[in-house]
Amino acid sequence: MGLVSDKNFIVSNAVENILAAPKLPENKDKDYLKKKNYGKVPKYLQNIKNEIEDEYQLVREMQIEEEAEMDRAKFLMEDSEKGELITALKKKWEVVHREYQTMTHKSKLDTIGMKDKFENCERELKQLEMDISKLSKNYIFVDTTAPSTYF
Repeated sequence: MGLVSDKNFIVSNAVENILAAPKLPENKDKDYLKKKNYGKVPKYLQNIKNEIEDEYQLVREMQIEEEAEMDRAKFLMEDSEKGELITALKKKWEVVHREYQTMTHKSKLDTIGMKDKFENCERELKQLEMDISKLSKNYIFVDTTAPSTYF
């Protein structure tokens, strides 16, 4: 082709852009405030909101059902039964206390068996006293679902 030019295209392009008048924004008459669905929640968001509300309602119903089931499993202990339990615990406390008293006069607990027996008596007396204090309250509810610790 053999065409040669002395023109510096980079400089000439920069000068043209600097001297050019700025482009005016296109004048579109779109007023988004006047659209028919302006300010309304889109349908897909309404569907998602309804699904979430349904799940919350299901969870609430399950919690209410669980609480009702737990309430059915509990009942108030009668005073006569409570009195019988307290007297039985006091009798057991007396037996354990008598055994404990036979060991307290010894100044030395020589064998491991005697130490274990002494510690067992102390532990059992403490547990019996805690149980008696719990049963001495005005209202005692029995939970039939909980595993029993006494046999």
